[in-house]
Amino acid sequence: MPVKPGTKTAGRIGQSTGPEESRNPGKYSTASVKSKFFFGNNEIDIFGSVYGPREDSLLLAGCIKDSAVAGRSCLDVGCGSGIQSINLALKGASGIVAIDINEKAVANTSHNAKKLGFGKTITALQSDLFVNVHGKFDIIVFNPPYLESESLEERELDGGRKGREVLDRFLNDAGGHLTEHGKIYFLQSSLNGISETKARLKKLGLDAEIVAKKRIFFEELIVFEAVRQ
Repeated sequence: MPVKPGTKTAGRIGQSTGPEESRNPGKYSTASVKSKFFFGNNEIDIFGSVYGPREDSLLLAGCIKDSAVAGRSCLDVGCGSGIQSINLALKGASGIVAIDINEKAVANTSHNAKKLGFGKTITALQSDLFVNVHGKFDIIVFNPPYLESESLEERELDGGRKGREVLDRFLNDAGGHLTEHGKIYFLQSSLNGISETKARLKKLGLDAEIVAKKRIFFEELIVFEAVRQ
């Protein structure tokens, strides 16, 4: 669908405040399902107020190879409806923690994990980026909001100043939750400063390469893979 420059075209991302869903897993029911999305042969339910997958979600998911994931621990930041977590589970991840600021997204991811048989593999909880995240992971995945905005009123879309306020917060802390040989996969818009991202990653001690690009309307979507130097 047509979007204005910098508007996310895929799975909405969040940050969060507390493990609400783990305390009250039955708060949302199948009555919350407003639409469906087929990820390969897997039917993903999408709750109201949770943004469904689009081109950027699929681009990010397609960059992560089975060999990089199999048997490894993963963190899905801003899980939305759970497409990245489902992708990681399908590729053999040993365990996945999925986080989002939107409690309904947390419930949506948990719902889809159970529906598709990954209820024991995927644990969904609320967290404002890494606030409620403990430990380190072999794979960290993030499809952030990247619409330039004065505020973060719409958490799923608004990236803040230059569209990268949320992304920069993520990058500043992600390395501390990465295992020695772990990898970070994240997406950003070309409108938000590719060279600025490269410089920040270098300053943070991370080697990075662009592993995918896709032109969408007014912008190009970019996927980075980052590892420790």
